[in-house]
Amino acid sequence: MVGGGDGAFIGGVHRIALRLDGHYELVAGCFSSKYDNSKETGRKLGLSEERIYETYQEMAEKESRLSDGIDVVSIVTPNHLHVPVAKIFAEKGINIICDKPLALSSIEANSLKDIVENKKLIFALTHNYTGYPMVRHARSLIKNGDLGSLRVIQAEYPQDWLTTKAEDTGLKQAEWRTDPKRSGGGGCIGDIGTHAFNLIKFITQLELDELSADIHTFVKGRKLDDNAQIMLRFKDGAKGSIWSSQVAVGNENNLKIRVYGESGGLEWRQEDPNYLFYTKYGRPTQKITRGSGNAVKEANDVTRIPPGHPEGYLEGFANIYSDVSKVLFAKINKENYEQSNDCYPTIYDGIEGMKFIETVLESSNNNSKWIRFNYK
Repeated sequence: MVGGGDGAFIGGVHRIALRLDGHYELVAGCFSSKYDNSKETGRKLGLSEERIYETYQEMAEKESRLSDGIDVVSIVTPNHLHVPVAKIFAEKGINIICDKPLALSSIEANSLKDIVENKKLIFALTHNYTGYPMVRHARSLIKNGDLGSLRVIQAEYPQDWLTTKAEDTGLKQAEWRTDPKRSGGGGCIGDIGTHAFNLIKFITQLELDELSADIHTFVKGRKLDDNAQIMLRFKDGAKGSIWSSQVAVGNENNLKIRVYGESGGLEWRQEDPNYLFYTKYGRPTQKITRGSGNAVKEANDVTRIPPGHPEGYLEGFANIYSDVSKVLFAKINKENYEQSNDCYPTIYDGIEGMKFIETVLESSNNNSKWIRFNYK
């Protein structure tokens, strides 16, 4: 692991996720740019002292030469370090699991893609909501045509934790997320708006044609946006919208998606993730429960416990780690693997996310002009 030292939030989440199904063992790390923090974090995690590294460059170099060196690195740093760290490990032929968003720009993201492709590496991006069982059920419904031709997609992700200028209070998570040098050009839209966009793409598999965006910074003195409203047009004629906000008082992590087709609709909420509501036109709404008999195989494959017991955020991350473990195991053991089974987000999803941020910024800077979405 690179990043995730004492005082970091997401590193602890990843460590729980990678351990949950028993597929991984954490054996090496450079957990902080401050070596004392890295050493103390590694000591608490039970790592051998010689595999707690002062720099990630040293870690990549030494681990790549060990007979029992790491098979995959988990990158859980602030955004500006994702690509620099990933490139070092990729050049050494080490597979990568990286937190999102992928990069500071699509140009930077594409430069990493070239290395990943040339080295034939596994690269996973932890858009963890794609790992929720009911999200995968929703994806299956649409793939099977149960909603008919899609018409309207509404996604939103409101929070309220940046309603005041929390970055001035010493809160580490607020400091780097509102700093363009460490977070990139998108604030709210990069941090959580990309989750909403990725969720739409994962569930519907629709391709975006163009968008019109209005992003705004409500908190005076803040350097990045804290609210975004975006209209979407898809290539098959469907319409959509995304609202993401970190100043919506009363909202914690209220990610929601609604999809409507010519013959049915569905709705899923992250804060109540064990249920998916599906309506066939002219019939009563069905409440589909995670782990129940009416959940599809794709959902049950990533379900661990019986219905009625909460399962969500941490397990979503773990499901991505477990998805990656299958292809990783096949690669290590030189076995055939059917890539069409992959469900985890890849470097291509990361590049698409960066293109999304850049297109949103371009539109908003041009008075919400409709801008064509370029996947390349």
